[in-house]
Amino acid sequence: MGVFQNIFGNKQNRIKKEKYRLGMAKTRTGSLSNIRQLIESSPEIGDALFDKLEEIFITADIGVDTAIGFIASLKQDVAKKKIADPKELEAMIVDKMFELYLKGELVDTNIRYNPAGPTILLFVGVNGTGKTTSIGKLAYKIKAEGKTVMMAAADTFRAGAIDQLKIWGDRVSCPVVAKPAGSDPSSVIFDAIREAKRDNVDVLLIDTAGRLQNKVNLMKELDKMNRTIKRELPGAVYETYLVVDATTGQNGLNQARVFSEVTDITGIILTKLDGTAKGGIVLAIRNELGIPISFVGLGEQITDLDYFDIENYIYGLFADFFEQE
Repeated sequence: MGVFQNIFGNKQNRIKKEKYRLGMAKTRTGSLSNIRQLIESSPEIGDALFDKLEEIFITADIGVDTAIGFIASLKQDVAKKKIADPKELEAMIVDKMFELYLKGELVDTNIRYNPAGPTILLFVGVNGTGKTTSIGKLAYKIKAEGKTVMMAAADTFRAGAIDQLKIWGDRVSCPVVAKPAGSDPSSVIFDAIREAKRDNVDVLLIDTAGRLQNKVNLMKELDKMNRTIKRELPGAVYETYLVVDATTGQNGLNQARVFSEVTDITGIILTKLDGTAKGGIVLAIRNELGIPISFVGLGEQITDLDYFDIENYIYGLFADFFEQE
């Protein structure tokens, strides 16, 4: 069964696999639940089978373009390998899911820590995606890994954003640099970097605005923030994470597309993946925008923000089908 067999064989990863299996249950038992039945009930591999598979993938929010391309590639492989038994499609689908995400690259979603000063993690995303909560959970995770953390409340125009971040700061015992509502976001970042350098803080997490009503203003605001960071930390490489709510499906993909047009997104934090039957959004974002998923939210607990793992994600999508064998 190719790559998929390796997932089951990795005994050291059982806990994480189980978390993904549980977290992806709605997608697996919802949108993708008909795949096995469809394949087993099909007398042959033909256009009718491929059309129904394409429809299932679109329903799972893999996206129309991605689903069409995936099926076209699957057809080519079937013809090339002269596959006649529909049951052989199960393993081929799983292996091609890996190919679709990896694109022949080694996708490294680890945080690129700056050895010469504070590591900057910048967060963007529209209201309601779970941006501030993700910052708090990531602060907790990084602290648990033994690093010191500071947060900066640069989302200064959204009512309640500063207070929300301060609440998370108290919850994870992390200092928060903030100014009164309506302050210049870049001035908050300036102060935060100065304080982080002074206190030898390892990681600075910066909450920023995500207003999409006017892309020009958003671009100018993010550009000013980036200039401030580069001026205060010359040569530093830093992450810009876009927070997307998985339950919004194709709307989340559209948000990712817009933000990637106005700033350099290095990774996606996909929240509420456990709450949607359309978990295929992971593949749509990666395939259509080329942006990797860095973290996923698989629950409500403070420990439920996990580094994204493509093997366990695929396992979570197809576990029930293959464990029945």
